[in-house]
Amino acid sequence: MKEKVLLGMSGGVDSAASAVVLLQMGYDVTGMTMQLHRAEKNDRRCGTPDDREDAAKVCRQLGIDHITLDFTGRFEETVIGDFIAEYQRGRTPNPCVCCNRFLKFGAALEWAQEHGFAYIATGHYAVIRPDEKGEKRLYRSASKKDQSYVLWGLKKEQLGKVLFPLGDREKDDTRRLASEAGLHLSQKPDSEDICFVPDHDYAAFIRRRTGQAEIPGDFVDEQGHVLGRHQGIWHYTIGQRKGLGISLGQPMYVKSIDPAQNRVVLGPEGCQYSSGCILESMNYHETPPQEPFTVWVKLRYSAPLSQAACQVLPGEKARLLFSAPQRSVTPGQSAVLYDATGKVLGGGLILCPDGGQA
Repeated sequence: MKEKVLLGMSGGVDSAASAVVLLQMGYDVTGMTMQLHRAEKNDRRCGTPDDREDAAKVCRQLGIDHITLDFTGRFEETVIGDFIAEYQRGRTPNPCVCCNRFLKFGAALEWAQEHGFAYIATGHYAVIRPDEKGEKRLYRSASKKDQSYVLWGLKKEQLGKVLFPLGDREKDDTRRLASEAGLHLSQKPDSEDICFVPDHDYAAFIRRRTGQAEIPGDFVDEQGHVLGRHQGIWHYTIGQRKGLGISLGQPMYVKSIDPAQNRVVLGPEGCQYSSGCILESMNYHETPPQEPFTVWVKLRYSAPLSQAACQVLPGEKARLLFSAPQRSVTPGQSAVLYDATGKVLGGGLILCPDGGQA
């Protein structure tokens, strides 16, 4: 009897091609699209009726079942709620990490297990394989599209129940696979936006959702001297130079954001580099050493790996000391830890740069 797989389908080419691969591997596949919004046709966000119809059409083309799971309430509470709260705290969140942790591999995985599915699968570019001890572990993909960065929130015990059919494939190969299978969306463009804010105007989104207006405040230098006025802390992120709306005779960068004082601290070139940082909400995929150990860390989705020493701290925290100073270490963003083979050791959220108060 074929093993049953619940495949998360967004209406894009990656999940469509994943269905093809899973069928070739001999699985009994059911496509599943998460409903995340109360939306109208032609809405630009993901998880809309247009996306669900694209996913359903792929399933019809492949002769497999398609279902929709309504996670609107959970998405609003866990993902959008966290997104707004983080910006209000002067932090820069990554909602994809939150969605993967609590919805795709949280609520959807639970539903799959309750309904007799052996696995849940998605179109992420990442690899799950046994390590040297024979235990299932998450690894970086060799693909330029590697997405292991947004998957650090998976628990190690979940990895044996998850499939990433695309693995090490490159995107051109994925599109070719979908085209050869006759799928209508083989050339559908990738979605590069935060799915619920496709226009990138995060401040306007927070205004609409909270009914609150931004509160202008002061730009200050590192000594606290007032340099000018800002439009509200929601508009800024660490390392930002463009769009500050202030001219000071030299390039200035956002060094830090102080929500308690409603201040944005600016500094000259060089201020945006940090020698280390404190992480919180740590999730380890294997028990870490109590002594400092060497890791390769990724601090942003598009950032290269950099070497660091990691020290475990109490209270689900950790301290990183970088081998070379790193640019724009941003509170709220994820820091993902790898070993030299590309195995994900774990990850956490950046609390503060430079080993500030933990």
